[in-house]
Amino acid sequence: MARTSLAKAVSLAACLAGQAAAYISNGTVIIPGASSYNGINLTPQMGWDNWNAFQCNVNESLLLNTAKAMVDYGLRDLGYNYIVLDDCWSIGRNETGYLVENPEKFPSGMKHVADTLHGMGMKFGMYSSAGIFTCGRFPGSLGYEQKDADLWASWGVDYLKYDNCYNQGQSGTPKLSFDRYNVMSQALNHTGRKIVYSLCNWGNDDPFDWAYTISNSYRMSGDIYDSFNRPDSRCPCTESIGCAWPGFHCSVMNILNKMAAIQSRSQSGAFNDMDMLEVGNGGQSDSEYVVHFSMWAMNASPLLMGTNVLTLSPANLAIYSNPAVIALNQDPSAGAAVRKWQYFLDPDQTGQGEIALWTRGLANGDQAFALINAANTSMTMNATLYDIFLDAATAGAYQTPAVLGESWDVYDLWGNRMSNTEAGMLINGTAPTLDAMSMSNSTSWYNATATSYADGLKANATALYGTKVGEMGPMGTFSATIGRHSLGLYRIRQRSGAGMRKRDEL
Repeated sequence: MARTSLAKAVSLAACLAGQAAAYISNGTVIIPGASSYNGINLTPQMGWDNWNAFQCNVNESLLLNTAKAMVDYGLRDLGYNYIVLDDCWSIGRNETGYLVENPEKFPSGMKHVADTLHGMGMKFGMYSSAGIFTCGRFPGSLGYEQKDADLWASWGVDYLKYDNCYNQGQSGTPKLSFDRYNVMSQALNHTGRKIVYSLCNWGNDDPFDWAYTISNSYRMSGDIYDSFNRPDSRCPCTESIGCAWPGFHCSVMNILNKMAAIQSRSQSGAFNDMDMLEVGNGGQSDSEYVVHFSMWAMNASPLLMGTNVLTLSPANLAIYSNPAVIALNQDPSAGAAVRKWQYFLDPDQTGQGEIALWTRGLANGDQAFALINAANTSMTMNATLYDIFLDAATAGAYQTPAVLGESWDVYDLWGNRMSNTEAGMLINGTAPTLDAMSMSNSTSWYNATATSYADGLKANATALYGTKVGEMGPMGTFSATIGRHSLGLYRIRQRSGAGMRKRDEL
């Protein structure tokens, strides 16, 4: 094949694969399997976004002070490494068409903010909208995509949250939205800088059907608000499929249940974004926040804290800091949970009650499952091995899968939740410094900067497995009492077989 023809073939192969093709020595073209379109964000992004807590009241001091607190509290080393500046940061465009930051809010300039964050081991996220204005009515990037992408790259930006306001009617079909958002995708790629691209089009036009080829995450629902299950007319849909107007002011349970039909649309490098975490904003009980955090982790949603980190309570910091739950979110399988059953009963004053079982397979052969009680009273709930392995049990020739004949150890992933005393010591700066040896034996602290979650799981790091609370024999059942508006979150490990740990190793 002529050199120019080979180059054309490689270029076409790369386009078809959605990422760069590769050669081997004899000139054969290798097309990588489907994954991240730009090679980054292979597990969901983690960090902080200012919008839910501060909206337009943001400045460089808030960003840098928040980043410092996240380092001091151990949040960076748990994986929360993006500081995302949301709307209201600019004052317009200059005579050459480039965006200009607000000099009162950012007197040192955006490059200074990015450089300072990078010096802390953090990354810098920026915001714009795929419209003529942002949602705060500042200049958007529609028609200025390459100019804006080049500017952000020159500042050292690592992340773009790209909204959907004032889109000039360029929505209403998946193709219209794809084409509009793809312009920025290409612009970011052309900068030569690796920038995580997070679409925020509120689930309009079914981004879970097309955004994985041009972005690293995509909002699958309207904006969240700090409520567990209260219905709101501004969030009219209860299912993602067929939802013409996802709206906003969507509760935790509303967004969670929209994931049930689209969980297969999550994959390495491209994740369904269930929106920012509300833990710490005061609208839910502790147990409701535990459900919220757990199910965002189970469904491989980006974990972006949407609260004031500088005023976090010990209890809320303890939720954000649970490494056993974060390990689910960061699992190399990069999949989402499956809702195996759901029953409605016992409604309360805020909405219809329900109980449900969600399960997720993990890369090392473990399984995770969540028993959710969103009803109004405590109750005993059951999970059977048959339900957990339903897909395997009903596949192919409907032969009984071997896993149903195995015995499994059950670990409660909230069993080693950091105490309020420990969390308080982190907040007030009196916590001891953990070296590598003590970290490996800690039940509630983990440093993913030093050892990735994948490697920690291989090494049986205690903090990633919670506490053992039971066993499931062949075709067995696990039962637990789950409180009102709460959940049980568990990881099960096979007790025998190649590569599996023995029952007494945890």
